[in-house]
Amino acid sequence: MQIPAIETPNIRMPRLGLGTWPMKGEDCTKAVESALALGYRHIDTAEMYGNEDAVGLGLAASGLPRGEIFLTTKIWNDKTNGAAIRTAFDASLKRLATPYVDLLLIHWPSPELDLPDALAGLAAIRAEGRAKAIGVSNFPPKLLQRAVDQGVGLACLQVECHALLDQSKLLEICRANDMALTAYSPLGKGNAPNEPALQAIARKHGATAAQVALAWLLAQPGIAMVPKAASPARQAENLAALELKLDAADMAAIAALPKDRRFVNPAMAPDWANG
Repeated sequence: MQIPAIETPNIRMPRLGLGTWPMKGEDCTKAVESALALGYRHIDTAEMYGNEDAVGLGLAASGLPRGEIFLTTKIWNDKTNGAAIRTAFDASLKRLATPYVDLLLIHWPSPELDLPDALAGLAAIRAEGRAKAIGVSNFPPKLLQRAVDQGVGLACLQVECHALLDQSKLLEICRANDMALTAYSPLGKGNAPNEPALQAIARKHGATAAQVALAWLLAQPGIAMVPKAASPARQAENLAALELKLDAADMAAIAALPKDRRFVNPAMAPDWANG
């Protein structure tokens, strides 16, 4: 199956990928290998996940040319300037056993983050060809706008995004600046498929409620998603969401759901409304 891609001046990224948190070790390697065998070409990992080595083994075991796989990794928030990001990224590349990543992100903002220096560090890594594109993750709207205003050519924002959480402010900034938005937890940590409205739409189409949740995101331009799926069966289920086309009534029913349910909100999270 050909997975559609987001294409902007700064990035070309498959719209459906495999999230790997919190998989580890052999389980993670097998999940990456099976996803690639099914047709996935977008794999998402991070320094903090502790599985970059396992992801790298999965990439190698797939036998696919490196250029056919879109690989994202993220640098943890204790690296607050360009020099620290560079050191951490060098270690990530070694664990992944690859000469480059397709997308490099700052994983979470921190109060100590030297934003101009950190973004300059990302841009320098991109200039060396070791990251094809750069971006940020978990930035609230005001901080995202500040990052965009640095003028380094950010390609992507990764953030929690699903049918139960309004991210329209972030989407507006992304679309105005040729940035993709990658949705993590696109099923709302498993909560979205439990919504009766999604279940009703699923019955109507002979699909699953999880597929409906993913199809809702796919119906919106500029959004990619990286649902975690360990088993080949679940990976195939998610992949089949690409074939599900929701109609106007479906989209309206999902739009009517409350959009204030955030499931990833650790103590270190920024002020989502005012940050």
